[in-house]
Amino acid sequence: MGMIANYQYLSDNKLSQIKRYSCQEEDLLDLVEDYLEGNDTLIDIDKMWDALLFVMTGFSSSEFMDDDPLREAVLGVTPLENVSEYIAYTEHSKIAEIVQALENFDMDRALADFSMEACKKADLYPDIWDYLEEEEEIKDDIRTCFVKLKNFYKKILTLKGNVLVTIC
Repeated sequence: MGMIANYQYLSDNKLSQIKRYSCQEEDLLDLVEDYLEGNDTLIDIDKMWDALLFVMTGFSSSEFMDDDPLREAVLGVTPLENVSEYIAYTEHSKIAEIVQALENFDMDRALADFSMEACKKADLYPDIWDYLEEEEEIKDDIRTCFVKLKNFYKKILTLKGNVLVTIC
């Protein structure tokens, strides 16, 4: 299986519920699972989240960067503490800044400098960086994930919603 990143629309009401249950892991995980069912505004970028983050920022998910909208697009703004799964949320007030950063990012230029060796050295998830013959396919996957993520955030901005990020 593996650690897959999902992004979904959150209404203000559902965000309030998540904040309320943020210290009660079992209830929180049940809420998150319930939100996935029937939610049409969500995307799954599978296992490429760490590589996407690295291509956009030069940093892996294990490295801390303060207040970077590209990092926040992938990992959310507010991670929940004391939860066994990675769950974070981004409130509507930050969505426009994230959309602007994604719109301004030149993925083609970033991928022109892409290096499987750099990904391996950064110890990015997933551990696929020795498969040099798959480099073009991996770059295409990263580009596709970027487009999906950008379109998703643009939709969330239009809906005036919040975002829930889960990586598990």
